Amino acid sequence: MYQISSKGPREAIEPAWDALAWTDPSPAGAVDAKEDGRHAWRLDAYCETAEEADACKAIIEEVSPQLNVVIEALEDRDWVTLSLEGLPPVEAGRFIVAGSHVLAKSAPGKTPILIEAGPAFGTGHHGTTLGCLIGLEHVLRSARPQKVLDIGTGSGLLAIAAVKTGSRRAWGTEIDTDNVRVANENAAKNHVANAFKTFETGGGMNTTIRKDAPYDLVFANILFRPLVGLAPEIERLTAPGGHIILSGLLSPQEPLVRKAYGNRGLALVKRVRRDGWSSLVFRKAD
Repeated sequence: MYQISSKGPREAIEPAWDALAWTDPSPAGAVDAKEDGRHAWRLDAYCETAEEADACKAIIEEVSPQLNVVIEALEDRDWVTLSLEGLPPVEAGRFIVAGSHVLAKSAPGKTPILIEAGPAFGTGHHGTTLGCLIGLEHVLRSARPQKVLDIGTGSGLLAIAAVKTGSRRAWGTEIDTDNVRVANENAAKNHVANAFKTFETGGGMNTTIRKDAPYDLVFANILFRPLVGLAPEIERLTAPGGHIILSGLLSPQEPLVRKAYGNRGLALVKRVRRDGWSSLVFRKAD
């Protein structure tokens, strides 16, 4: 495993992150960008081979030649599925997200969500997932969504949180077979498999999901460009008076996402910023 890192101003890091994330196919297996101090940002990419690492470095240097890119060979370990033993639990309002070793002694009065480290995105530690949980907490102050759709569900954390706080049914969509398996396994571990199931499909294209529309709450914690492109479909899938919680976008990308959804008559009711990432909560008119 190789880590490709660079630090610099936001205006240099953002286009490099965008280039790595949107090259098809990308040599990077995972890419992250976040604030790393008062005036600096940090870009980290991960890949399996030295050739892929060199390709990542070349892409970054082409887009942002002012950045100093460092490649580091990591210890031969499964970095994706490392135990959560070294990670603190995540608390967001009423929710606490952690592995079984923490939940066994979790604080009373919290809604526990069991998520172990695994191949699917979403342990709650990333700014986007944490922002969505805070967004859900905001929605729950005034509504109890009965039907939920989670586009790009990853570990299933967000849909599980919704079901554990009163939602009657939740569907998840995923384009990755392993993520589908993990999300459904997490549903069982959290004792909500009777109310939450994930399908391998893009957006809301699955027949079951379309027939069950509209939804009182739609999550989409994916990427900036798909968020914009899916705006018409997400709006159609949302019930009047329903909420949409979006994330996976860097804070400077907010204006385009807000425009895409605002132009469809959706009102922004909450914004959460964590570690350079934004989560947006919209409400559809009754």
